[in-house]
Amino acid sequence: MIAAIAPSYDLNNRVHSLWRDQAWRRAAVKAADVQAGQDVLDVACGTGDLTQALARRTQAATVTGLDFTRGMLDIAEIKRGRDAALARIRYIEGDAMALPLPDASFDALTIAFGIRNVQDPARALAEFCRVLRPGGRLVILEFHRPRNPIVRWFNNVYAGHIMPWTATLLARDRSGAYRYLPKSVGSFMDAEQLRAQAQRTGFHDATVRPLTMGICWLHRAIKPA
Repeated sequence: MIAAIAPSYDLNNRVHSLWRDQAWRRAAVKAADVQAGQDVLDVACGTGDLTQALARRTQAATVTGLDFTRGMLDIAEIKRGRDAALARIRYIEGDAMALPLPDASFDALTIAFGIRNVQDPARALAEFCRVLRPGGRLVILEFHRPRNPIVRWFNNVYAGHIMPWTATLLARDRSGAYRYLPKSVGSFMDAEQLRAQAQRTGFHDATVRPLTMGICWLHRAIKPA
């Protein structure tokens, strides 16, 4: 399903976030606080937007993008091209619940709009904790239902009725991806529940804050030293 929308994924992200998606990713890069010489992993990297932002905006030694869907990674590789600024990136195929990576191998880990599509989020969070070094930062971007009732009503109409129709047309999609994706937001944990789950998994100092009136939320947590 996700592979079917890969070619139009970036365009739909821009149009249907009203071009806010890039600002959300910049906020995630800042929250990851990647220092010179550190290693960073971007899980569920999709077509590589956040992976590339991490490579361009930090002095990380290595940036690894991992995704479950080969079709998304193919687009990410095309987008990288021969850009020297992106030479530190490597893309690998893998499952967030069973990362094909050694323990304590990254200083920061990001995941943007992917955790709600994982079959067992608690298992994925445990994997994130495993591959992070002590003191490593976990940063999650995710959609949750806005708390303000007016914004929530607008978002329900837009994401539940308008966006699935227009995104499906734009992608020429028959897989049902853009009917599934907004529904997955309503059935997923809310922001506080996800924050608490990170704490239960072993992360400390888990925080969450709303972006763009609570349409998108930024989670940050630390692996204990």
